[in-house]
Amino acid sequence: MRIVYKYIKKMDGDYIHSLEADRWLFHADLVVDKAHVVMLAERGIIRAEEAAAILKSLQNLQLRSEVFIERELPNYEDVHTAIESWVTREVGDNAGGRMHTARSRNDEVATCIRIALREELLRLMKELNELRRALIERAAENIETVMPGYTHLQHAQPTTLAHHLLAHADAFARDFARLIAVYERVNVSPLGAAAFAATGFPIDRERTAELLGFDSVLENSMDAVSTRDFVIEAVSCYANLMTNLSRLAEEIILWSSSEFGFITLPEEYATGSSIMPQKRNPDYAELIRARAGSVYGCLLSILSICKALPYSYNRDLQEVTPHLLRATEISMTSVAVMRGYVTKLELKKERMAYEAKVGFTTATELADTIVRETGLPFRTAYRIVASMAEEKGHEHGETNIADADLNRIDEFSVRITGKRVSELGLTPESVKEALDIVSNINRRNVTGGPARKEVMRMLRAREDDLNRDDKLRGAKEERVKLCLRELEREVERRIQTLHN
Repeated sequence: MRIVYKYIKKMDGDYIHSLEADRWLFHADLVVDKAHVVMLAERGIIRAEEAAAILKSLQNLQLRSEVFIERELPNYEDVHTAIESWVTREVGDNAGGRMHTARSRNDEVATCIRIALREELLRLMKELNELRRALIERAAENIETVMPGYTHLQHAQPTTLAHHLLAHADAFARDFARLIAVYERVNVSPLGAAAFAATGFPIDRERTAELLGFDSVLENSMDAVSTRDFVIEAVSCYANLMTNLSRLAEEIILWSSSEFGFITLPEEYATGSSIMPQKRNPDYAELIRARAGSVYGCLLSILSICKALPYSYNRDLQEVTPHLLRATEISMTSVAVMRGYVTKLELKKERMAYEAKVGFTTATELADTIVRETGLPFRTAYRIVASMAEEKGHEHGETNIADADLNRIDEFSVRITGKRVSELGLTPESVKEALDIVSNINRRNVTGGPARKEVMRMLRAREDDLNRDDKLRGAKEERVKLCLRELEREVERRIQTLHN
């Protein structure tokens, strides 16, 4: 008990800290401080020489940031106090003490979180688009690669690897759309809301928003400091993204098994066994699958923390940021790992083509052909083909109904309808075409189908969509960079007044 008590006493001082989150927010806090001080000087709330001294101190700290983060930051309650203490030591209480005029840690931290998250969202969207491009490129290489399609993880109908990979690419395109939408709600400025009731100083909230690259101001000062709905929305997007990644990860795990044998894992994304020398385990894919659950846990934690909090700010919100940071890191690295998988997987095309026939995967097309050629109702054609499949025992691995010629189909048709389908218009040529895997696929040329022509169209469209999304993301990133460069120019201009 004494050991436990001593440990608890030792931790008392650390209980209120959130050091990893503070490290993450450090550089965001520096730019927020700079923009705030520039605005205070422009509005005449602090003197030009005081602003210049503070800005010079912040520039000095930026140059020493790595050492400061590791050595000094842990000694303070939070990153905001640490930076203010540095400035005060450098320029004195009279000037340094003015940096915090007309703001609170409440609006400061809310602004820092949005800036840091904005940067992470832009990076994640870039990584996600690179994964989409990898999927599109592999799909373009495999338009002719035949494979079985599945429902309920059972052989269903033949398709192509290109069609399959484009399905994943489309899911990730929607993830991009969700991320770009949440970016719009993240990139609004709470700065100037102060503790929650704004400030009596004549500040210019629009000016600090402009200097920091925000799209607009989050108006209601109470809402501005206390909402974390943008975090909930961002992590919800991560959770959806991780769900889609986990589906592809699961297929990689299955396809690399002996039972499927569709792919060989790239060495850098596989590990061996400590006892079985022949093993190549899909550990990275398994971790993507598992870490989807970790992101779900972060989302549930954030929701639980934010639930039923009274307006306005509560310290509970400090606990949100570490979960946001963890979910962001997991999502970012998982996308990068998946891109590596997609790019470097070795395909076993012959095995895929062989398995495309297993389980009478052409049965649907045979039934459809009977309908088209004879005019029988689909359900009647379905019963004819189902009866043939049941007698042949395709579920035990029959590669196809080899004797599903016209005479054989007639036998089952007579049993079920009392009529021969050959007498109703079904021909040997149409039966042969229905049972051919490639013909089967290419007949499915409706919008979104696996036919070569349609897959080629989708590939061109997806490439155009990806290029458009890249430009959209790049434009947002460039706007932020331009605003922050303008802020740095304004900071340098004001610092120069110290030397004039």
